[in-house]
Amino acid sequence: MPALPDTALDQLFRTARSYNGYLDRPVGEDQLRAIWDLMKMGPTSANMLPARIVWCVSGEAKAQIASCAMEKNAIKILAAPVTAIIGMDLDFHEQLPELFPHDQTARHWFPDPDGRQVHALRNSSLQGGYFIMAARALGLDTGPMSGFDNAKVDELFFAGTNVKSNFISTLGYGDPSTIFGRLPRPEFERFNQIR
Repeated sequence: MPALPDTALDQLFRTARSYNGYLDRPVGEDQLRAIWDLMKMGPTSANMLPARIVWCVSGEAKAQIASCAMEKNAIKILAAPVTAIIGMDLDFHEQLPELFPHDQTARHWFPDPDGRQVHALRNSSLQGGYFIMAARALGLDTGPMSGFDNAKVDELFFAGTNVKSNFISTLGYGDPSTIFGRLPRPEFERFNQIR
C-alpha cells in the first residue's frame, strides 16, 4: 500500500488542529454516520468496539452536556454544531459472540468488572482517536476535551445502562480565528527510544 500524499498527511496531522470555535455551517446526520462508518473500522482488542456515542445536535442536548462542563468548555459546546460524547460500554463482552465470532467463548474472557473497565477505557479511547481522524478525513474539525463532570454526564445520558463517559468533543467546521499558535511537538529523540 503506498504512503498517503503530503496533502492527506497535512489534513490528518500536520495542519490539523483542535478547534475552540466553529463556522456557522451545519453538520448533517449523514456526516455523523460517515464518521461512524470510518471509525468503526479501526482495530480494537477482540473487535470489542466498546465506544458508545451520543451526538448532541439539538439545543436541548447541547444545553444538557454544557451543564456538565466547566464554564469555558460550556461556551464551546453551546456554540458548536455538534458535541459528541464518547462513552464506553462496560458490558462490551456481551456483544462479543457477534463481534468476535471466531471464538464463541470470547464473552467469558473478561469476567472481572475492574478488568473490563480497563479494556473499555483503553479501547474506547482508541475509538475516540479514530473519531478525530475520521472527522478530519471527511473535512470536519474537532475539539476534544475533558473538563466536565463524568458522573453528571452518565446520569443525564447513560442512566440505566452500564455505559460510562470517557471524553467529549465538539465537531464542525473549525473557525481558524479560535485557535492558538501550534504548541510544541518535541523531536523523536526526546520521547523515544529504539532498542
